[in-house]
Amino acid sequence: MPLVTVAIDGPIATLTMNRPDKRNAMSDALLAELDAFFSNPPEGVKVVVLTGTAGHYCSGLDLSEHVARDAEGTMRHSRGWHQVMDRIQFGGLPVVSAMFGAVIGGGLELAAATHVRIAEPSTIFQLPEGRRGIFVGGGASVRVGRILGADRMIEMMLTGRKYGAEEGLRLGLTHYVVGEGEALARAVELAHQIAGNAPLSNYIMIQALARIEDMSKQDGLFTESLCAAITQTSPDALEGLAAFLEKRAPKFR
Repeated sequence: MPLVTVAIDGPIATLTMNRPDKRNAMSDALLAELDAFFSNPPEGVKVVVLTGTAGHYCSGLDLSEHVARDAEGTMRHSRGWHQVMDRIQFGGLPVVSAMFGAVIGGGLELAAATHVRIAEPSTIFQLPEGRRGIFVGGGASVRVGRILGADRMIEMMLTGRKYGAEEGLRLGLTHYVVGEGEALARAVELAHQIAGNAPLSNYIMIQALARIEDMSKQDGLFTESLCAAITQTSPDALEGLAAFLEKRAPKFR
């Protein structure tokens, strides 16, 4: 059976990590299937919903499949994970995570690469690598670190601390908290809302904002002006303005 199932409904593709006996633990094979989708998404898909099965989003690295590598091999393996996470974050499609149960280690790294995160009350956020004698390798030091700040992430990793959904909301690990069993429906609802935006605007938001965060103030402001110029002179911008003046819903390409 596929490790990632894909269901397409109009402009929305729902990807479900499908290792129920492993709490959807991350393996190279599962990561490869995610990479295959985001490297060549089906035509017409505008937004992706990413979720898990059997009560868990993703419980992190599958330690039972751990392969002993030397330093160079470990570095290259980590960089391979980074490439996949970058493809998810910067591939051009907005990605909404519907989370429940374990969002641990590599699962949290995966969620942090997505753009909108929704958590049910059962959600647990954790970075337990310190208790395994290892360090994060899928991008958490950058993506989760940007969300939490270095000080709080250090404490989280040193102690193996777990955060629940409400705590995750306050910290920024999730953007929404919903009732038990409601994350997927809410994710699909938001995905349709996002799919109704102008495609170029969605693309620019995904590509520009995270990069502007890395820039100096003046470089960021100049990049903002370039993004404004590209979007505001597009056919979608003309349609959006016309729709507003005519009091109707816009019909973007």
